[in-house]
Amino acid sequence: MFFEYPRLLWLELIPLLLLLHYLYMELCSRRPHLRVSVLIPWKKRGFSFMAVLRHVPFVLKMLALVMIIIAIARPRSSDKMDKVDTEGIDIMLTMDVSTSMLARDFTPDRISAAKDIAIEFISQRPSDRIGIVVFAGESYTQCPLTTDRSTLINLMKEVQTDLIEDGTAIGNGLATAVARLKDSDAKSRVVILLTDGVNNRGEITPQMAAEIARTYGVRVYTIGVGAEGMAPYPVMTPWGVDVQNVRVEIDEDLLKEIAESTGGRYFRATDNTKLMEIYSEINEMEKARITVDSFPVYKELFTGYALVALAALLLALIMDLFVIRRLP
Repeated sequence: MFFEYPRLLWLELIPLLLLLHYLYMELCSRRPHLRVSVLIPWKKRGFSFMAVLRHVPFVLKMLALVMIIIAIARPRSSDKMDKVDTEGIDIMLTMDVSTSMLARDFTPDRISAAKDIAIEFISQRPSDRIGIVVFAGESYTQCPLTTDRSTLINLMKEVQTDLIEDGTAIGNGLATAVARLKDSDAKSRVVILLTDGVNNRGEITPQMAAEIARTYGVRVYTIGVGAEGMAPYPVMTPWGVDVQNVRVEIDEDLLKEIAESTGGRYFRATDNTKLMEIYSEINEMEKARITVDSFPVYKELFTGYALVALAALLLALIMDLFVIRRLP
């Protein structure tokens, strides 16, 4: 136990001084007296309970004053530590933004569905740091690791195709995400890599990027996006935009290899519902929680002292009204 305002305890000198004054008045001051020839009748009476009872109200009032001073000094306890569960996870969302992500086998298209479901995933992870990497023919960081959910969601909404040279540089995208995570001291570091194509660009091969991720202890979940077989894709023609069916090509063997080599998993999303289920599954898997001592739990103790003071004052009042006044 400790006091928030220990200097107020100097006020305890007040009841001490009042006690000394009371003793002086009782023992040293002149009181009405009567001269008698002998003390034998009084000696025979012995101990007088009524004489002691007369001092009880004063004692109770001094006790109340002592308790009030202790209460206003604010006694507190910090013996217990609050155990807080927190998720020590850093996550990089790595998204393919090549023009093939405009295919309309998802509603309204692949990239819009991927963005909406990623935003829902972000909103379900309030305790984690999350960042965004986008890639096509090259890669760059759309948002570094942050806990600022509003900024992160706004930057995710701004992701679109045609921002960088077209192509599918899976290795570059993964390597950029790992670079953002390699210096992290989080308990768990994760990359969620989403693509709908085959690696055909980039200076870093997907295998090399996966090896780098494994070296730094980064787990990679890969998601292949696209319907089975054919998918409707908007094609520009002299007469405007025409939706044509094109073959879906996803290098599933490569994505499985990346995931398995880093301790992650590969998923295939063929529609909005499946993609949402995949993010939900990853959300549940990445719930490795750590327990940390956060801060002392301060327990206020003044209530007990205040109640004792109140009880003492009430008892002193009752004795003054109904007991002391009736003493002979």
